[in-house]
Amino acid sequence: MRQHRTPRLLGTLLLVAAAGISVVGAAPSAPDRTVTPLGRVVPAPASVDPGGSPYRITSGTRIRVDRSKKVHDVGSYLAGVLRPSTGYRLPVTDDPGGDGIRLRISRKGTAGLGTEGYRLTSGKGAVTITARAPAGLFHGVQTLRQLLPAAVERDSKQPGPWAVAGGTITDTPRYGYRGAMLDVSRHFFTVDQVKRYIDQLALYKINTLHLHLSDDQGWRIAVDSWPRLATYGGSTQVGGGGPGGHYTKAQYTDLVRYAASRHLEVVPEIDMPGHTNAALASYAELNCDGVAPPLYTGTEVGFSSLCVDKPVTYDFVDDVIRELAALTPGKYLHIGGDEAHSTSHEDYVAFMEKVQPIVAKYGKSVMGWHQLTGAGPAKGALAQYWGLDGTSAAEKEQVAAAARGGTGIVLSPADRVYLDMKYTADTPLGQAWAGLVEVRRSYDWDPGNYLPGVPGSAVRGVEAPLWTETLSTSKHIEYMAFPRLPGVAELGWSPASTHDWDAYKVRLAAQAPRWDALGIDYYRSPQVPWPAG
Repeated sequence: MRQHRTPRLLGTLLLVAAAGISVVGAAPSAPDRTVTPLGRVVPAPASVDPGGSPYRITSGTRIRVDRSKKVHDVGSYLAGVLRPSTGYRLPVTDDPGGDGIRLRISRKGTAGLGTEGYRLTSGKGAVTITARAPAGLFHGVQTLRQLLPAAVERDSKQPGPWAVAGGTITDTPRYGYRGAMLDVSRHFFTVDQVKRYIDQLALYKINTLHLHLSDDQGWRIAVDSWPRLATYGGSTQVGGGGPGGHYTKAQYTDLVRYAASRHLEVVPEIDMPGHTNAALASYAELNCDGVAPPLYTGTEVGFSSLCVDKPVTYDFVDDVIRELAALTPGKYLHIGGDEAHSTSHEDYVAFMEKVQPIVAKYGKSVMGWHQLTGAGPAKGALAQYWGLDGTSAAEKEQVAAAARGGTGIVLSPADRVYLDMKYTADTPLGQAWAGLVEVRRSYDWDPGNYLPGVPGSAVRGVEAPLWTETLSTSKHIEYMAFPRLPGVAELGWSPASTHDWDAYKVRLAAQAPRWDALGIDYYRSPQVPWPAG
């Protein structure tokens, strides 16, 4: 028989309810007020059952893992997060006995968790994270980080204590595709800068990094069969004042492996047939008139196009896709397809009819911007919708018709989740062509019913693109991504039933001390009740 809920416990349950979390039940003992409530996590967990004694990490804590390299890797990652701030040794051991932090892969009682879900149980003797696959354990570790004081993220020893509230979180993602795009073409970002962003994405359970590797202003990946793409086409950037840059194949492979260690899949994009001036400038034969244009450092769009009628164009596309596919273990290869204003509709359709089979030839599935839906998307393709509330009904219906025909849809509405849009007219960075996008507008929409005529079953997930015409440093990236990125992550992960702005903004505000500890710059939106100080 369950005991009467004490005022302290009821208060905690109200906090959890205010956070929009499904509360399964209350434990008989009141939780410790000094620990973070289980319902304070972003993205919101699917269900929370709070109560019982907290678990405290001490100098004697061990991280106990299954005898599996992938599980051991998750344990080592967790130890790497916790050791600097706690000052504890936190050995990672495959000894299953005893107390500590346990990471377990289990097929028993976990069928509903899928490959990314997890169950986190905290009590006096241990914190146990159970999943069916290593990705689920990794996501559970991100939740554990948020249940600890924000000081745990600092890279120097802190006083603690390190307590995790008692109870159970059972959590699974709403969508399988939860992405963020980084444009490294308009401004080039180094391997270390991209890795920093990957770590920030992982904290909020993002599982896909879409890298925009080519555009008018720069080509950013080495291609052995067309070397001038990188050495010449990659030699500049927007404004012309910087050196540009590109990734060698070894550097790109390093990025892909690093993302995989954080359970993110990399989707590389080579935009075509438009947004191709860097390629056209590098090789004259790709131009219909055989004359290479100068390198471009402006910000206009829609003026460039590969020559659709030339056979060499498809030799070029085949070589690029072949080499990039060989470096990319993930399922998708993004072929762009947006803003091809200099390509006639007939040529655009003919181009996509030839290019999509090349992607399939090298074992990848096509992903493209939603204009691809006007050219017969290949079977298994994903169309990435980036339109606005004001996009024409005809264009929206074109996307919806493709979705009803089996094309998967990833939602990236520009006036909601383009992270380079200004927050307000006074924002010093970013653009405003899609409107001003404050934090609430970015969060307060439902991917499941956003686009008229698109069946909910066709929506594969969400992605937050970050274009970099005005961004050139990691501080710039962070200021525009935070605090909007966690909201997009929540749209992709959390059940629709948890979606509530008033509750979310409180949970979002509680993230600020964590960002401070991690050295993340962010916009202090007046819509969010940030902690004082």
